[in-house]
Amino acid sequence: MGILNVTPDSFYDGGKYVNTDIAFEAATQMEIDGADIIDVGGESSRPGSKSISVEEELQRVIPVIEKISSSIKLPVAIDTQKAEVALQAIHAGASIINDISAMADPEMPVIAKESGAGVILMHKHGEPETMQNTPLNKENVLENVISFLGSRTEYAVNSGIKKEQIIIDPGIGFGKTYAANEFLINNIDKLKDLNFPILIGASRKRFIGEITKEKTENRLAGSIAAHIIAYLRGAIIFRTHDVKETVDAMKVAEAILRNCGIEELRN
Repeated sequence: MGILNVTPDSFYDGGKYVNTDIAFEAATQMEIDGADIIDVGGESSRPGSKSISVEEELQRVIPVIEKISSSIKLPVAIDTQKAEVALQAIHAGASIINDISAMADPEMPVIAKESGAGVILMHKHGEPETMQNTPLNKENVLENVISFLGSRTEYAVNSGIKKEQIIIDPGIGFGKTYAANEFLINNIDKLKDLNFPILIGASRKRFIGEITKEKTENRLAGSIAAHIIAYLRGAIIFRTHDVKETVDAMKVAEAILRNCGIEELRN
């Protein structure tokens, strides 16, 4: 899943793709590089970020989604917490709702049910503006994530969303200590009991910088390492800023594992 943030303030690529034509060029390159999904987001959820209005978010994402969906043969995800944004994005051509709030907006399940769009439900502890003030630690993160995602997937199904529409995301970096993020990635297999496909998004996040002492722009190698560990533990979708490098890494990992039984090594 290629990340396309059309925001001025995202933690890594903020301001890079605010122009629709430049965003489209980036999406085209993601397709060439082997992306399976393009994830368009118009509101930053980095630690400390503030929410924006529905109108502003729509102005950022709709022209980009319209242009991508008219020319690129990949599914487009809309990264939003707002039901109105999700609805307009679906009308513009999106087919997946990537909701970091796991459908806190009560209208979101209705839109997902009626449209048949895929739904990504993510765990976060607190809100982006303050979530790192009291983060979950290594000792309680896994229980919290499993309980929350179990509850939200049940809510989604009870709202009429088909089970096969749902993907779960443990929310690396969203209200968790550095150690908790590491622990969570290494225990992704514990989420498999929920019986939903697992997405992981560790790309260039702060815990990688804590380990490597590298700034955001130099965290590619660390990001790939985190995603490979998650792959070994059972994750199947990888949300990344670096499509080509991540695709190549996955191809090599899969080829090596194929000779000794992928499923055996992936738990």
